[in-house]
Amino acid sequence: MQPNRIRQLWSENKPAVNGWLSTGSGFVAEIMAEQGYDTLTIDTQHGLMGHAECVSMLIALRNSGVCPLVRVPWLDPAPVMRALDAGALGIICPMINTRAEAEQFVGAMKYPPDGIRSFGPTRAIIAHGPGYYAAANDDVVGFAMIETEEAFANVDEIAATPGLDALYVGPSDLASSLGQGRLPPGVDREEQDMIDAIRRILDAAKKHGLRAGIFCGSPEYAARAVEWGFDMVTVQNDTRLLATAAEKSVTKTRALIAGDD
Repeated sequence: MQPNRIRQLWSENKPAVNGWLSTGSGFVAEIMAEQGYDTLTIDTQHGLMGHAECVSMLIALRNSGVCPLVRVPWLDPAPVMRALDAGALGIICPMINTRAEAEQFVGAMKYPPDGIRSFGPTRAIIAHGPGYYAAANDDVVGFAMIETEEAFANVDEIAATPGLDALYVGPSDLASSLGQGRLPPGVDREEQDMIDAIRRILDAAKKHGLRAGIFCGSPEYAARAVEWGFDMVTVQNDTRLLATAAEKSVTKTRALIAGDD
């Protein structure tokens, strides 16, 4: 089994630049894979795809050198195991609120005796080789998303979960959850209490020897997060990047047609 790229980067104390795939398209995944990302996350929680599309996207990423991650819809062992069997090398699990839930997540990620993962790596053994079973428990990466007031209150206990690899900050849900939803959802938070909360999650991860990731809306905020100590930064998703590029193109074209400088 080839080494997991994200683990290689972390062993060299380098952050991973992560892309985010919300459209259920293998071609879009292939396009994104050619743009220089270290990792790409297929979002099966809010993304517009089912398992078949997810598998097609994982296949499209195979020869790119990009580490394939999947965000599963929820804390449920079945989609975690299914995504791993399809070839994902990392799982981001939303709405982990307690140590018990983090333990359940880790258990689904790992083969016995470390967990309860059932053996049946249908595509994973094709994509990653015959040594997959022996290496999988150490090689695959599990991110627990911290994005609720309950999770924030329990972040130290969650981070202390044996076998967990990383915490992942979901800024939108965290903002709308902390303080009884007094802030609207959104990324690139500038409110001091939100920055403090984000850095508190980062500190909890580092205290317990974990890595930390965060979803960002701009390269500038991603660079800032790396300065704080984050190990993986997501910079927008495919739909927003497409919309932004299209809007800029149309706006410039109309300006040139109108003779504006």
